Amino acid sequence: MISRAFHHRLFWPILALIVLVAINTISRPSFLSISVQNGQLYGSLIDILRNSAPLMLVALGMTLVIATRGIDLSVGAVIAISGAVALSIIADSPDPNSPGVVAVAVLTAVAISLVCGLWNGFLVAGLGIQPIIATLVLMLAGRGIAMLITQGQITTITSAPYAFFASGYVFGLPFAFYVAAAAVVLVSVIVRRSALGMLLESVGINPQASRLAGVRSRGIVWAVYGVSGLMAGVAGILYSSNIMAADANNAGLNTEVDAILAVVIGGTSLAGGKFLLSGTVVGVYIIQTLTSTITFLGVPPAVTPLFKAIVVIAVCLIQSRRVREYLATRRRARAGARVNAERVPVAQ
Repeated sequence: MISRAFHHRLFWPILALIVLVAINTISRPSFLSISVQNGQLYGSLIDILRNSAPLMLVALGMTLVIATRGIDLSVGAVIAISGAVALSIIADSPDPNSPGVVAVAVLTAVAISLVCGLWNGFLVAGLGIQPIIATLVLMLAGRGIAMLITQGQITTITSAPYAFFASGYVFGLPFAFYVAAAAVVLVSVIVRRSALGMLLESVGINPQASRLAGVRSRGIVWAVYGVSGLMAGVAGILYSSNIMAADANNAGLNTEVDAILAVVIGGTSLAGGKFLLSGTVVGVYIIQTLTSTITFLGVPPAVTPLFKAIVVIAVCLIQSRRVREYLATRRRARAGARVNAERVPVAQ
């Protein structure tokens, strides 16, 4: 029982998350405390749940893309485009507090993000361009598009309905958490309760064999990039709602890196094929908890990537099959040496 748990793909990510929580609890005992004010929950753990929502959405889409042997480097730029579109529509409206205006702005931004994802899918599945090159195009051009939408300015608004997406509460918990949780449940049901998950893995393991077997691999690849763009668009709404501004230069900056790190930490292989949505969820919370820890310790933001890299390297090395086989071989060798030593007769 213990041996199976030790070799489970989620063992080390969960252990890493527990260690991070323990470090935070030791350094600041109030880390685990949760207070209730006006029926709403507040505390460091609640902040992690709320702040991790945009990354959770992006990482879910990234997991599906990586499962098909792809990569999406444009998600940060799509976040910037989504926020720019939504805030520009609200800023130009006569009544920014109108729920109808906010709904139109959100739906338009998400729809454009979906188009961006489908464009990536067209380049990859339709034209056969390498995923890293295809998505790099939108990664570079996307922020320029966002700059054109905002006319090179940081667009700010004052809209209570729009601010609700990031700062609102429902049944005591942040609304952003419900958005992320709903996305996790929806994606899990679709890929694990239908044949789509098996088809994704088959395309990732061997695209040519899948196509010969009758699987519409191009359509699946096209679809996952569309989902990735859609998720990034919703993440852009949450991100811009949190700061109530559209900053084309900084919105979603390096989010693609954090998403890839979360997916890899969670046990999904960049080689495609088998993927682990539950591992992605754990990976996202590891990244967000680590970010909160670094911020609390007063580490300059420029140094933050170094700490993330150290944690990611450590977790990935521990999860590596070759490393685990090497350690297992060493353990067996030591055990064999002890047995041989016990068998040697003691000199009289």
